[in-house]
Amino acid sequence: MWFEAGICIVVAVLDIALIFFMVWNIICFDELKTDFRNPVDLCNSLNPLVLPEYLIHVILSILLVAGGYWLTFVLNVPLVCYHAHRYLRRPRMSVRGLYDPTEVMNMSEMKKNQFEGWIKLVAYLICFFFYLFNVLYVFLSAD
Repeated sequence: MWFEAGICIVVAVLDIALIFFMVWNIICFDELKTDFRNPVDLCNSLNPLVLPEYLIHVILSILLVAGGYWLTFVLNVPLVCYHAHRYLRRPRMSVRGLYDPTEVMNMSEMKKNQFEGWIKLVAYLICFFFYLFNVLYVFLSAD
């Protein structure tokens, strides 16, 4: 019981970190859209967060496998695969990350990145409530 509950709690905390990353992403792109932030500043603040986000999501998925939560793991696999695909097809830059200052000001690229941020935020929020439900279920079903 404690192992399952511990995994659920750790996964929920990691998911909270992912939610914060996505909220920051959405705020930054909204500031760029309204000219409160320049593209170089946006890229300097978002690019360092790309690899930690992806790494946290992979660790979260590994913990789900370790805890035996196969359905939740299968639901996370498409997003992990998308992250790998997106990172492998990133623009060639001198720094690690996804966002290039010359491309990020393109309106279609900006809308695509904002839409991606919102979709990922919704996915992380749904997963968070599912993980929270699992924690409660484990604690309430323990005898």
